[in-house]
Amino acid sequence: MRKLLIVLAIAGVLSPAAHSQSNPLWHTQKVKNYLPHMTWPEVDDLLSRTDMVIIPIPAIEQHGPQLPIGTDYFTGEELAKLIAQKTDVLVAPILLPGISPYHMEFPGTITISEDTVQRVYFEAAQSLIHHGFRRFMILTSHAGNQRVSRYIVDRINQETPGIAVELNDAAGPFYKAPVHHEGKKFDRHAGVGETSAGLYLFPTLVDLSKAGPNHVTLPEHLEKMLPQVIAGDETAETVFLAEALKPKDTGKHTSTREMTKTGVWSERDTREATADRGREDSEAFVDASVQFIEQWRVLKPLKPLAERRDY
Repeated sequence: MRKLLIVLAIAGVLSPAAHSQSNPLWHTQKVKNYLPHMTWPEVDDLLSRTDMVIIPIPAIEQHGPQLPIGTDYFTGEELAKLIAQKTDVLVAPILLPGISPYHMEFPGTITISEDTVQRVYFEAAQSLIHHGFRRFMILTSHAGNQRVSRYIVDRINQETPGIAVELNDAAGPFYKAPVHHEGKKFDRHAGVGETSAGLYLFPTLVDLSKAGPNHVTLPEHLEKMLPQVIAGDETAETVFLAEALKPKDTGKHTSTREMTKTGVWSERDTREATADRGREDSEAFVDASVQFIEQWRVLKPLKPLAERRDY
């Protein structure tokens, strides 16, 4: 082995000097079809095979004591990268923060306006259209961005040669939800579901030693509505979410800090989270997304790059 290393060093394949001077914190491996890792010739080559892009729209916001503030960012990015390993699409992250005003009483949360979000993503899409990308899948990885994500989709469809869909919506008909026998307890932001996803998608950033039981305090009328929400009553859920999880200054008393001391919006013990559940949920979404993408390719075949590029 030592002789092999010496030969590689002489050949210039391995440089001991360069290795010893490398940033000790850098452990990232290059990922296929992930824009920040690519060179421009690699993007050019990808454009000869696809005109499709996944753009995650995440957030930088508190996720309880056990999950990182970047949970929504990492979730969207990692799911998009997994999809891009199974079918050729570009993964193009644009921003870290999103729309998170109701988490602002927890340190570290960053929130930006809806107008800022839509402008930045729309202009990013215009840049990618200029290079020859034409089909956009907006992956909403933070529920608070849902409405602005759909607005971005509409702007792309109405104002550019591009075509856009929201990927959660588009993959929905192909999605086969894994069955989890968990009882009837409220479990949303930073709860068992999200913690399980984190254990699978970015395990080194999850600290289960800080997980535990949680208590949610709601205004009385929302508390009475909760059993219907848990049971899947769509009308109750619509009314509930229209009022719950809103900024403190609205006076609705449903900002995260007003409802939970930990920032975990769940009645479950987050120590119940497992990487297996996270894997099942993630793989189901990835598989559904790939099926949608392949069907879209059949419905609309790829045009030659010369017909798509603006230069």
